[in-house]
Amino acid sequence: WCFQIGKHDEAWMILKQVHDTNMRAKGEPERVFTVSYIKTPKQVDEFIEIQSSTGTWYQRWLVRITTTFKQVWDNVLYCLTAQYRMNTLMLAVVWFTMALSYYGLIVWFPDMIRYLQEEAYESRVKIFDEEEVSHFTFNFTLENQIHRNGEYKNDKFIGMKFKEVRFEDSLFEECYFEDVTSSETFFENCTIISTVFYNTDLYKHKFINCRLINNTFMNEKEGCHLDFEEDNDFLIYLVSFLGSLSVLPGNIISALLMDKIGRIKMIGGSMLISAVCCFFLFFGNSESAMIGWQCLFCGASIAAWNALDVITVELYPTDKRATAFGILNGLCKFGAILGNSIFASFVGITKVVPILLASSALVGGGLLALRLPETREQVLM
Repeated sequence: WCFQIGKHDEAWMILKQVHDTNMRAKGEPERVFTVSYIKTPKQVDEFIEIQSSTGTWYQRWLVRITTTFKQVWDNVLYCLTAQYRMNTLMLAVVWFTMALSYYGLIVWFPDMIRYLQEEAYESRVKIFDEEEVSHFTFNFTLENQIHRNGEYKNDKFIGMKFKEVRFEDSLFEECYFEDVTSSETFFENCTIISTVFYNTDLYKHKFINCRLINNTFMNEKEGCHLDFEEDNDFLIYLVSFLGSLSVLPGNIISALLMDKIGRIKMIGGSMLISAVCCFFLFFGNSESAMIGWQCLFCGASIAAWNALDVITVELYPTDKRATAFGILNGLCKFGAILGNSIFASFVGITKVVPILLASSALVGGGLLALRLPETREQVLM
């Protein structure tokens, strides 16, 4: 830019400072700054502007939009010329496969852990059949229970909490509910006769196909009452936090080794290691195992993301790399949306499809990445 506007002395000083800084970092401070040839980017035509004295405002905006679209389209076509076509196509595949597997699994991990929690919770459910209780006061918490074909007469439910409780085909006659809160609690096909509900959140929608005869609902709890599962929610946030924290070592390692092992080996190696982590998810049947493999996967795959960002910038000329990066990043977002939709739909059905899909995508993308040109020693254009 300094050369283009005629500030040659300032441009030489900047180049010399960059050279001296790089040489000191490499341990060669005595290296003398010499330049034999500099290639400056070709000046791109500015916007074609219609003077305000000619044409209307919408004509001027139409010209601006048309000119901008033409510049972007020319840059897109440049990325698909013979010199860059193969690199662009290979990068597109690598970006897409990486986004499909990474973002798909990032959504799949918390959902799968929640599913394992719910499955374990349901396995501990207590079932009570044909119990008969009369003139008894319930003042404690009922949790994870199913009551079937029971009869409750002249009972009191005071200051208690129902959590994951279902009453099925039961009879409540002349009972009294006071200061009751509930979470995921329902009455199904029950008969409720002459019962008083005072200051409770047992709303009408919690009585499914029930016969309500001569009942009284007084002073119902107001406001928005959500069914919270505190333990599950905390673990889900913890899983997301640990997944985000696990990328820190990967960022540090990739920053230290980027120039030593090269961009291509880092992309390929990171994606293949991530594929191995995906494969071992077959043996993750507990919450702790899933969390551990998630952390390993995130830590291993972040190196590929970092190297992809670097090589995408270095493969294209300065005035075209923003367009190339935008195209590939847009394709990445499409892969992320597709991965979220596909992987989330298999939660609770099977984990074979998400694991095989992610592993196959990572292996294919990693092997293809090894065919990209190495840019570690390449002079930026």
